[in-house]
Amino acid sequence: MNSHLQPAFRALSDPTRRAILLRLRNADLTITEVVDQFDLTRTAVRKHITILEEGELITVTPRGRERVTSLNPDGVKPIADWFSYFNQYWDDALNSLKSVIEKSELEQAHSENHNNNQE
Repeated sequence: MNSHLQPAFRALSDPTRRAILLRLRNADLTITEVVDQFDLTRTAVRKHITILEEGELITVTPRGRERVTSLNPDGVKPIADWFSYFNQYWDDALNSLKSVIEKSELEQAHSENHNNNQE
């Protein structure tokens, strides 16, 4: 695995951070708004935000006295690309399963036709 992806995978390893990302896909949130959505202290949320930021999955932008968190699609894309390597495995496995099922159905239909012709 590319070492530059390690911080992003570290960020994704925690369910709270994944939940924060899911909320940010709908809208940018201030840190206060993130705190309000979780049963955590502001300090705990800030630590999660820092790890997400280090993983380049979010950006934090100062706006006046607040800091606004946003999903960073450019940071999420390398993770999605890494997982896409496994799509071929599933495509191959599902195609193999489809072939087995189709062959079985064809053999069953052939067997039924053969039995019907003998009657």
